[in-house]
Formats: sequence, structure tokens, C-alpha cells
Amino acid sequence: MTVFRLFTGIFLALSLSACGSLGKSNLPAPTDTLGTTLSDTSPEYRLGPGETIQVFVWRNPELSITVPIRPDGRFSMPLIEDITAAGKTPSELSRDIEIELAAFVQDPNVQVIAQVDGPGDPRQQIKVLGQATNPTSLSYRRGITALDVIIAVGGLTEFADGNSAVLVRQEGVEKISYRLRLDDLVRKGDIGADRPLAPGDTIIIPESFL
Repeated sequence: MTVFRLFTGIFLALSLSACGSLGKSNLPAPTDTLGTTLSDTSPEYRLGPGETIQVFVWRNPELSITVPIRPDGRFSMPLIEDITAAGKTPSELSRDIEIELAAFVQDPNVQVIAQVDGPGDPRQQIKVLGQATNPTSLSYRRGITALDVIIAVGGLTEFADGNSAVLVRQEGVEKISYRLRLDDLVRKGDIGADRPLAPGDTIIIPESFL
């Protein structure tokens, strides 16, 4: 029964996506538990505590450094005692470092690269816990969504309370929780309930007690 519902939901989702009158521009944006509108675009990669970054300062090799981001989300480098990295994209951090170095270096040109160990790196995985048919960890890929992940884990169990599912995401030094409507997405084919995922996301699917 669960498999039948899963494929029925997928068929409805594909049918709706092909319908011009129900185009993406007409769908409501996903919202978090507080009703705040969330972006429906693929999230940019953002740095987090524990990651190692390479900072290259062009024409100033003595300032270039490979350094971990501390648990407080900050790091130190030559000429800069403390700078926040967590929650920023590598490009944003590069510009911030250039601003700080401008007091010491003429026209600094900085590039920040996040060192990633590969698909097995837990920071690059998406975890699915609870009432999924096959709870597991999946490698993140650009553009992956909640629907992709639920299909990959075999759908929801018959005991799942999909509309009470929670997405936990690391944002800077904090973990933020968002509500997911997985029943609406998978069992009713409501593609407006789909949403993009980011590296390190965890989806928790609780059991229904009804």
C-alpha cells in the first residue's frame, strides 16, 4: 500500500509540473514554522564550524593560510586576529577578508576555498531519520530536493506523520528547524510542498499516533 501511494504521489507531481496553468510562478513559496517565506532556489554553500578553509592572498603568500573554523564560527590569520566565517559563502568571506586586509595591503585579492573530503564527508550528506522506509544518509548534490530524498529512501512508512516532519539545518553557529509537508508532497502530489536541501541537512519524520 505504501509503495502504491508513493508512485501515485510521484505521478501526480510529474503531471502537475507539466501543466502550464500550475507553473512554478503560481505556487506559494514554502514557509517555515513561523510562516516566514523561504527561498525556493537552491541554497548556496555556506561555511560552518569545524570546516577547514584555504585562504589565498594573491601576491602575498606569507598571508595565505589553511586553517579550521573554530566552534565559535571564527578563525584567525596573519594581520587579522578574528573574523567570522560560519554562515558565509566562500565568496562573502573572501570579500570580508579583503576589507580587513585593506588596512595593511594595497588592493588585496583574496580567494577562500572550503576543503571537502568528498561525498563521505558528513557535512556533505543529507540524513533521513524516523518513519522513512529506509532511513539513511545520502550524498548531497546540487539541486537535490525533499522529493528526491524521499524517493531515494523508499518513501514514507504507513505509520509516518509526514506533515509533521522537520528539516534541521545548520545556519552559522545555530541549528534551525523548519516544518516539511511530506504527506502533501508525496501522497497528494502537492509540488508546492517540495523544497531545496543544503549540505548537512537532516530530515526527521515522526510516527503518527492517530
